[in-house]
Amino acid sequence: MDLNTGDIGLGQRPALILVDLSVGFTSPSSPLGGVFDETVSANQSLLKWFRKQGFPVFFTTVIYDNPQQASVFRQRLPDLNILERDSKWVNIDRRVAPIDGEQIIEKCWASAFFATDLADKLKACQADSLVISGLTTSGCVRATAVDGLQHNYPVVVVREACGDRNLMAHHANLHDINAKYGKVVSLDSIVGS
Repeated sequence: MDLNTGDIGLGQRPALILVDLSVGFTSPSSPLGGVFDETVSANQSLLKWFRKQGFPVFFTTVIYDNPQQASVFRQRLPDLNILERDSKWVNIDRRVAPIDGEQIIEKCWASAFFATDLADKLKACQADSLVISGLTTSGCVRATAVDGLQHNYPVVVVREACGDRNLMAHHANLHDINAKYGKVVSLDSIVGS
């Protein structure tokens, strides 16, 4: 794919943001998780492609150090309380584990941008567009896509590389993202067939 054409909305140096592919979301034994093997597999393909191109890659994970952090969010969704620092739930799924040079953004809320240094890191690596994937489509993926746009980045969300426990919410949020905040594209449109 010629990234200079902008056919799917990418610039010359897109950054990949893999949202919350931590064990707490990828494991069916977690109250926040589900069976997301196909989503993880799609993210493996994205990672391989981004690494081959030498483009920046960022992971996010939700981590809580004390009960005061995101207390209203956690009251609304008490299952988030398992995401304590040093618990197995906050570790990035080993199937898509970061390699040297790939950073993990720790967050307490839905968006990868809110109260983190992601925006500064994107500027530092000269990213000019964003590819967003991960879990869950209706929550943290959507919030990150919205904030990506609000930081004035062209945003691309990869359909097969996102997942949600609620399939109706998954499709509705992909529809909304594509209508308002970015482009929703197929995996093949980025990595090729």
